[in-house]
Amino acid sequence: MCGILYSARCSSREFEGALPLMAHRGPDAHGIIDLNDATFVGHQRLSILDLGTHSNQPFVSVDGNLVLSYNGEIYNFRELAAKYSLECRTHCDSEVLLLLYQKLGVQCLGELNGMFAFVVVDRRDGSVFAARDRLGVKPLYIDRRGMALAFASEIAPLLELNPSYEWDEEGLRQYVKLRTCFGSKTIYRGIEQLPAGSYYSNGVVKNFWELPEGGQEPPSDEELRFLVEDAVRLRMVSDVPVGSYLSGGLDSTIIAGLSGVEDVWSVGFTEKNEFEYAQLAADSFGLKHTPCVVDSVEFQSTAQDMIQKRREPLSVPNEVLIYLMTQQVKLKNTVVLSGEGADELFFGYDRIFRWAAGAAKFDLKQFDKLYSYGSHSDDEIVDSVLQSHLKVAKSTEDAVARFFQLDHLQGLLRRLDNSTMSASVEARVPFVDHRLIERFAGVSSDYRMADGVVKSPLKRLFSDIVPSRIIQRKKVGFPVPLEKIPFYDSSETGTVMDQWLKFNLRTLTGCDGLYQYIIKSP
Repeated sequence: MCGILYSARCSSREFEGALPLMAHRGPDAHGIIDLNDATFVGHQRLSILDLGTHSNQPFVSVDGNLVLSYNGEIYNFRELAAKYSLECRTHCDSEVLLLLYQKLGVQCLGELNGMFAFVVVDRRDGSVFAARDRLGVKPLYIDRRGMALAFASEIAPLLELNPSYEWDEEGLRQYVKLRTCFGSKTIYRGIEQLPAGSYYSNGVVKNFWELPEGGQEPPSDEELRFLVEDAVRLRMVSDVPVGSYLSGGLDSTIIAGLSGVEDVWSVGFTEKNEFEYAQLAADSFGLKHTPCVVDSVEFQSTAQDMIQKRREPLSVPNEVLIYLMTQQVKLKNTVVLSGEGADELFFGYDRIFRWAAGAAKFDLKQFDKLYSYGSHSDDEIVDSVLQSHLKVAKSTEDAVARFFQLDHLQGLLRRLDNSTMSASVEARVPFVDHRLIERFAGVSSDYRMADGVVKSPLKRLFSDIVPSRIIQRKKVGFPVPLEKIPFYDSSETGTVMDQWLKFNLRTLTGCDGLYQYIIKSP
């Protein structure tokens, strides 16, 4: 887990000033390769596998032609090394990735089970190849402003290299209405996200993975149990200690129980938390549970600091709690397991999925009412992020399922990456294993919510390890009492979430003008 940076047409001084802005992503090693007078590849390393200096990056091929800067984990790297008879000098997945790319080119992407974002530069002709994992667990930004091309794991170093920017109105409208940016959008014009499941080559971005279309039969109990257990097993590959988040909800309890970790972690406020259920789950597995308590003043100051350092607004308020909890996690664990992805697979957002399952025709207004954070009207933006799903979906249920699996999940994964990497911890997400995602594409709500029971397959299948009180408890969101955070003003119009979104843009820009412009712009 690391920070990567590539830039053409900058000075060594400029590059050396930008890369350390991601030191939190990789505090264990720092490397820069000067490809010519104005092109550089850089890397900040968080050591997870093969901890020796010989595995530091940027990684150079034996023939000296290719230079790799890579962020993530390839969980099946040992199997791939054996399958393709790769001659490795190290025991790290970085070398396997580079050798596999050398051998297969773009076709190597289909062989990888993991989370990854990487850039490979060919010294012979200066060409650049970049790619991002199927579901976009790891971030990668492309800076197309001006004549210089740059890639980075975060936006801040790109703005350091080129401080001149303009706001992207569509990206801002997406954020203020839907609390995150979708597709390739960011809030900055000319700075894009490389879309999940895609690669960049010769100036063109192409998909290498698509969510399967059409319906399919549900998995057998044996198949589902194997897929979940194997997804957790793979994510235990590590040369450093692994822990697990444990909210006391179904998803995190299953992961903690299957993983065999020693330490589990939860977070909340004194007056609002899930510590009782987290302790119940920890006790049932004999794990050490550490509850992390946050107060409202600490929450606001931390949120402001995160926004200013990242040069981006936060998505949802619990992003701050995850970061503060992960600071404590870092004292014992450099890797942590998390339950993101289960709600998308098993229709855990029951209110919206129950509506979708029973809707004869898609209703944009109803979707907006059930999903959006911003209370103002912006049908154009809501429609634009749904269009790609509505075009291929056979029903409202299918369209909503695709949206949550491909787009909504992106916001959660960015939240998790930002919060954990800011604390120099690698987060892994078993429920985002692409084999699980592909197997559930098109499986109906009759299975995922059998007899009206949310996450019915998981509750039935893992009742042998999950305490009955947790199986039977009502689903709750990640509790953040925003009305008690200092920025909240009860005299203001709009919802508390409107105030959260406004607070983020105010912190970023120093005023409310941008927020007011965006909510009036449609």
